[in-house]
Amino acid sequence: MANNKRGRQSFILPQMPVITAWASVAGKKESEGPLAHCFDVTSQDTYFGQKTWEQAEKQMQKLALDTLMKKAGISRQQVGLVFSGDLLNQCIGSSFTLRNTGIPHLGLYGACSTMAESLLLGAMTISGGFSDRVIAMTSSHFASSERQYRFPLGYGGQRTPSAQWTVTGSGAALLCSAGTGPRIESCTLGTVTDLGIKDANNMGAAMAPAAYATIRAHFADLNVGPEGFDRIVTGDLGQLGKDVLLELAKRDGISLGGKLMDCGTMVFDLTEQDVHSGGSGCGCSAITLCGYLLDQLNTGKLNRILFCGTGALLSPTSTQQGLPIPGVCHAVSIIGGQS
Repeated sequence: MANNKRGRQSFILPQMPVITAWASVAGKKESEGPLAHCFDVTSQDTYFGQKTWEQAEKQMQKLALDTLMKKAGISRQQVGLVFSGDLLNQCIGSSFTLRNTGIPHLGLYGACSTMAESLLLGAMTISGGFSDRVIAMTSSHFASSERQYRFPLGYGGQRTPSAQWTVTGSGAALLCSAGTGPRIESCTLGTVTDLGIKDANNMGAAMAPAAYATIRAHFADLNVGPEGFDRIVTGDLGQLGKDVLLELAKRDGISLGGKLMDCGTMVFDLTEQDVHSGGSGCGCSAITLCGYLLDQLNTGKLNRILFCGTGALLSPTSTQQGLPIPGVCHAVSIIGGQS
């Protein structure tokens, strides 16, 4: 019996997993933004001491993992499972990070929704009694993403106003069956939504319908509304995608104004930094959550947030073939450590 399922897409967690520790690693541009003071590790070297950008991304995840375990005071042997993924082909950032560590690993690909997806799966694993300690982790890197999805940086290609800047960063969170810290109380699984948008430089508009579909499902399934949250936080819609989401909600008579925040507009200063519509990438929501939001929840400055990771499920092949960009969004309701 699916006793904990609510509605079509959501479920509650009677044994709420506790996020007992979290860690964030950020790159040069991110360390110049509004959240710079929140990150555990920053680097002015885009290579993070490595030979390639892809190896740099692996190094960021390793730094996030090591920092997390140090903050939590645990060893690798005490970690039951890691859920992680990234934007690189075959998720090599995650697999290379965890090779030879002896830590059980389940690799994920949810594009930029990966932080929320890993939290969701980790919460189910803990609440279901399958593990006592699970790590949710992801990363992205501006240069490796540009090389893979668009053009090599050496081309000096023009960026449209709707384009977003892939965040160079990695975030990791430790979920436990007991302890102190913010708790995950419920989750909503996303559905893949495709409204025919083909512009790879306008992913915010492609993801916004998926974000709204998941937020609306969470409200309906769990009989809650915007007033039930201090903040509704989307992953990386950017300013344009955030505006589209607000308009979609308004058409249904739902006001998200004053509640809605987007990690893509929080991690950078859109007026001072040349990032066009804002931030994107797996690392965008990961470092905003693990660098800023969880601290706010843990200190009681926020009591409840709906964390909605958004992902554009395109690939270089699908873009080259002129296919539209499907989007997905997974939502995790997190309550503060003081609640």
